[in-house]
Order: sequence, then structure tokens, then C-alpha cells
Amino acid sequence: MTTNGQPDSDSLRQRGLAKMSEVYGWDFADGPGDLFAITADHLFAEIWSRPGLTIRDRRLLLLGALSAQGLFDVAEIQLGAALRNDELDEAQLREIAVFLSHYIGWAPGMKLDNAVGTVVAQHHRKQS
Repeated sequence: MTTNGQPDSDSLRQRGLAKMSEVYGWDFADGPGDLFAITADHLFAEIWSRPGLTIRDRRLLLLGALSAQGLFDVAEIQLGAALRNDELDEAQLREIAVFLSHYIGWAPGMKLDNAVGTVVAQHHRKQS
């Protein structure tokens, strides 16, 4: 902490990196540039760390938002993290695709279901 009661940038960054590792299930090292700094220091150290929602809750919301925007490549990252962290299983991921299909459209829902299939297959290969 600094003298004004705010966390110093090093502790904020370490908190952000720790939360990133927790959210994604792999170790994060510090990265270069302002965008990485904002991501680690603000998004993860402050937003993902707020009380009131679990990581799983936040991931579900994020999957809905990403799917609604057609960002299935980014959704795959979240799907993989959910499996790695035992937050959601294959059946639950498939059910998310069924549910969201009725809100985001059938074609995007199918793309999400395909992304689930890809991620589940990768997950099974890594476990073998």
C-alpha cells in the first residue's frame, strides 16, 4: 500500500496476474504495454475480483456476451478454462449452446456448439 491507502502498482499487478491465473487455469507472467497493464490491473485485479459473483458466474455471463457478438474464437478460451477449472462439464457446456441458441439465433448457437465440441475434444486429448 502507498501512503494514500491505494495499492501500489506492483501489488495491483500481482493481484491481477494471480486472478488471471485463477480464471484461466494457467500461469500468467507480466506482459508489456498499456493494454496488458489495464487488463491485469483493472479488469482482473479489480473487476474479476469484486465480490458478489463467482468466477463461474462471470464466465457464464461472458460466454453469453461473446456468443451474442459472434466471438466464438474468444468463447473457446472461456469454454476451455471452464473445463480446466471444473466449473462446467461437457453436458453443461452443450446446454449453454442449446439455451443461447434461442436468444442469439440458431446459426450462432450452432457455432457455439461446434466450439464446445472443439474444446471438449482438445480437453479429452490432453487428459489422455
